[in-house]
Amino acid sequence: MTKTIRVRYFASIREALGTGEEAITTQAETLGALRDELIARGGPHAAALARGRAVRLAVDQVMAKDDAALRDGAEVAFFPPVTGG
Repeated sequence: MTKTIRVRYFASIREALGTGEEAITTQAETLGALRDELIARGGPHAAALARGRAVRLAVDQVMAKDDAALRDGAEVAFFPPVTGG
């Protein structure tokens, strides 16, 4: 089923992609499938969101894992891990 979701990018990922957010129409059922779809775009998306890179994920402002379900109208966020001191 096709969904329209809002995808937000933060910190170094936002800088790499040159945008802080976008609306995406997708058939991805899970957060991991959406990430793979974005990686498949190639270019900066492939580099910034690549598997093996430390990327944190959230759905509707709640931390989530790759198997989290996506719903129409969801807000998804991708951001690097935060280190503090």
